Amino acid sequence: MTPQLIFYTFLGYTALLFIVTWITARKTNNEGFFIGNKTSPWFVVAYGMIGASLSGVTFMSVPGWVKDTQFSYMIVVFGYLIGYMIIATVLLPLYYRLNLTSIYTYLEQRFGFWTYKTGAFFFLLSRTIGASLRMFLVVNVLQIFVFDAWGIPFWITVLVFIVLIILYTFQGGIKTIIWTDILQTTFMLLAVVLSIVFILKELNLSFGGLIKQVEDSGYSKMLITDWHDKRFFLKQFFSGIFISIVMTGLDQEMMQKNLSCRNLKDAQKNMFSFSFSLIFVNFMFLVLGVVLVIFANTKGITMQGSTDDLFPIIAIKYLNPLAGLVFLIGLISAAYPSADGALTALTTSFCIDFLNIKKRDRWSEQKKTRIRYIVHILFAFLLLGFILFFHAINDKAVIDKLFTIAGYTYGPLLGFYSFGLFTKFKVKDKFIPLVAIISPILCIILSRYSVEWLFGYKFGFELLIVNGLFTFIGLYLLREKIGLKKNI
Repeated sequence: MTPQLIFYTFLGYTALLFIVTWITARKTNNEGFFIGNKTSPWFVVAYGMIGASLSGVTFMSVPGWVKDTQFSYMIVVFGYLIGYMIIATVLLPLYYRLNLTSIYTYLEQRFGFWTYKTGAFFFLLSRTIGASLRMFLVVNVLQIFVFDAWGIPFWITVLVFIVLIILYTFQGGIKTIIWTDILQTTFMLLAVVLSIVFILKELNLSFGGLIKQVEDSGYSKMLITDWHDKRFFLKQFFSGIFISIVMTGLDQEMMQKNLSCRNLKDAQKNMFSFSFSLIFVNFMFLVLGVVLVIFANTKGITMQGSTDDLFPIIAIKYLNPLAGLVFLIGLISAAYPSADGALTALTTSFCIDFLNIKKRDRWSEQKKTRIRYIVHILFAFLLLGFILFFHAINDKAVIDKLFTIAGYTYGPLLGFYSFGLFTKFKVKDKFIPLVAIISPILCIILSRYSVEWLFGYKFGFELLIVNGLFTFIGLYLLREKIGLKKNI
């Protein structure tokens, strides 16, 4: 794999992406950018969401994760399934009934101005951090294997990616992304399957032989029964439920794609089919991880850095050029959805939730579009800044960082929506931002001292649930005993 070959592969994939963009983005207005004019076929959205939900984090981190945690991540995935069912049957009907474009406008109707702005702000913070981490992971690999060899600084590499993403999402927004996600999902899944095939061939192993080696090695272990462990199976399962609810059902990026479907029934079909397919896809990533670990052990490859490096190092340095090419195509296809949907969702949320663009009846369509363009570019360069920041501090597996950060930033959203849906109280709205700040701080303290305070208990992803619970309690303490209107 020469840098030139990798670079030409990148250019070819990008050209294909822009062809799809040109076809889909023509004559798109603001409604097309925000919710695709509600004309998206549900099966297209469902298939594309696979790649969008996995992106670079799963593509890079999950295979390497097997080395330390075996198949315990599958328990989280089974929890995802329950979470997606809740989204389909509870949240989607609410969003469609209220005809929402930004899902956070529900908070204004339910609680008031300050809760609404707080919820939208926490999304902007969460998605900016998460998208930057995902983008950093995949671009960093391209930097190491291509652009470092040419003496190109990392910041220029990131800038090129950001500019390309701006160009193909600038006009079409969600109307374009639901179609480019198909391209990205297809290449990502092909890369996983073909990588497994190439490595098995290199090891002279059949699939049956692989299964036997997996059983003998112990990497297939799913259930961690020690309740002190971060990967204790009950923690994993319930964490998976709530992670999927907040990172899909309470996330503007993911829900924006669902809200682009023609009606609620189509959106629910999308969610059901997407959720079941994701179980199989995540299982394939874990199988790939086992294959990579077995290959590394067989060839005497010692990993010095993060487990995130396992897949790229083996694919590019130890396999034939075709296998490396397949990996690079998969990686490039993972790079774009790490930021394109996030950029569109950030633009949508800021325009609607903070600039109130849909309520500005005196503004012309041209003025609204011009403002949307400016916001889009500003958020793109905000992502650039965060990516450069994470490049400077990268010190552990990115997937752990992502879910740890989500536990702090998505927790208040979980508390807001659960209180809104399962109680009939209003709240003292002006104090809610304080609750949203205090809850994550309490979680940080609890996580830091849990071993001493809770008889050796270590928090994992379930810290998200605790964060939401603290927020829920805070809202309950600030409740006002006033009945709700029936339509909220």
